[in-house]
Amino acid sequence: MNTVQIGSVKIGAGQPLALLAGPCVIEGLERSLKIGRAIKEITTRLGIPYIFKASFDKANRSSYTAFRGPGLEEGLKILKTIKDELQVPIVSDIHCITQVEAAAEVLDVLQIPAFLCRQTDLLNAAAKTGKTVNIKKGQFLSPKDMENAARKIREAGNENILLTERGASFGYNNLVVDMRSFPIMRSFGYPVVFDATHSVQLPGGAGTSSAGQREFVEYLTRGAVAVGVDALFMEVHDNPEEALCDGPNMVYVDKLEALLKDALAIDEVVRKHK
Repeated sequence: MNTVQIGSVKIGAGQPLALLAGPCVIEGLERSLKIGRAIKEITTRLGIPYIFKASFDKANRSSYTAFRGPGLEEGLKILKTIKDELQVPIVSDIHCITQVEAAAEVLDVLQIPAFLCRQTDLLNAAAKTGKTVNIKKGQFLSPKDMENAARKIREAGNENILLTERGASFGYNNLVVDMRSFPIMRSFGYPVVFDATHSVQLPGGAGTSSAGQREFVEYLTRGAVAVGVDALFMEVHDNPEEALCDGPNMVYVDKLEALLKDALAIDEVVRKHK
């Protein structure tokens, strides 16, 4: 099992359970920083390595008019400020090869969205930056198929790989998490992440936007940690009802600490088997 070093954070075998968390999309510097600061305070208390996440552009929206974020240039400026203020690594999505060079100057982790996980040119460009690449498993792929995605990064000369489970399509507007996917993907030799909030998303379930079932995040999180994951990915907000994107599946920041305490307790039990 490879251990991936991301700034001061190590993810992989023998390392503490890590957290990648923040708002779905950048909602301005002030609010994004407020959320990040609150998460850092919680993770510091609990001793959890923390990576801030927020998207500068949510290109895959149900509606043309849906809020996408501030865009590449402004978004990276905001992420750089948050990185400097919080002194934590940063992860965000990239959607095309023209974004890779600029994004790699700021981001510590380049994230490949689930729908783009088979895009060879994007994977190759991300790999060649030398940065850690977090590949989200497509809702249309089996866990075994992710070995091909990881191989594309490796064959481009980069072993800094994370693989993220975010649910598989189950009929229309619904996702399920196959717990077998964690040991299967982990067998490839790379750390595995569970995206606890996108996994309860109901894609397109609200017509012009996705719906979600936030009430199931805690149950799936406990299950994934019990099976054995190396990190958790969560979208967190101070008031998801006001969120400009993915509000129905985001975790309230004031509920996060209790959820993470449960995860740590379970992880302690299963750690000897990881």
